[in-house]
Amino acid sequence: MKSLKKFLKSKNYIQVPLVLTATDHFEIIAKINSISGRFILDTGASNTCIGFDRIAYFGLVPKSSEIKAAGAGATNMDTQISTKNTIEIGTWTQKKVKLVLFDLGHVNQALVSHNALPVDGVVGADILKKGKAIIDYEKKQVYFKQKKARN
Repeated sequence: MKSLKKFLKSKNYIQVPLVLTATDHFEIIAKINSISGRFILDTGASNTCIGFDRIAYFGLVPKSSEIKAAGAGATNMDTQISTKNTIEIGTWTQKKVKLVLFDLGHVNQALVSHNALPVDGVVGADILKKGKAIIDYEKKQVYFKQKKARN
């Protein structure tokens, strides 16, 4: 039987390494608007999120939002939205990405208290679905389906 890697490569998937942190989260490197950052890969997060403190770093244009965020022990957090962004993970790219912006201080405080490095944000289920992502937990890899080239 073919390995998962060979099978997915034959189906036009690309492989991206994951790092398992001291807190048992998978971390991934991604580029937002061509700027590299560190993100938690979170299948339970409905949206991809960036911390308020990283808005200028990634060149985001925030807009007000009535949506309240919840997660990682915090609830009813104010958010903003940034649209028309590009995300790159490995060689996989998605344009016109909407990002949720909110205070990730509580997340980074928890990471640092467990000897893990802080992150710029969270890659959520919205991006994982768009990329038809497949996670290989044992090999610490995530695979994204490349889009077919347009003629």
